[in-house]
Amino acid sequence: QVQLVESGGGLVQAGGSLRLSCAASGGTFSRYPMGWFRRAPGKEREFVAVISWSGGGINIATSVKGRFTISRDNAKNAVYLQMSDVKPEDTGVYYCAADKDNSVLLPTSIKRYDYWGQGTQVTVSS
Repeated sequence: QVQLVESGGGLVQAGGSLRLSCAASGGTFSRYPMGWFRRAPGKEREFVAVISWSGGGINIATSVKGRFTISRDNAKNAVYLQMSDVKPEDTGVYYCAADKDNSVLLPTSIKRYDYWGQGTQVTVSS
């Protein structure tokens, strides 16, 4: 069983930056593709970014490409989401997730992920 705990959320002004962290315990973190998702108020949960198990590949959602990036440190069992030039529409609860199957290099579908954190709130003020 893998436990995921997100941190780093908070209130930030538009144009600012924020770095989210996700700490993993249990399982074999270094084998899992790791993703970030978010749920905006009144909307469905959506894909934000994913990083391959080795960190050699990433995929970023079009809506945040050029502003967000994802990274991981397998020695620390952690994955990060660096958010820059944030906008009010980036407001939401951000979740990290792990895909234990590892058959897809960069999974973007919510259904592929087996483990989820509780989420961290990000609020962007205009």
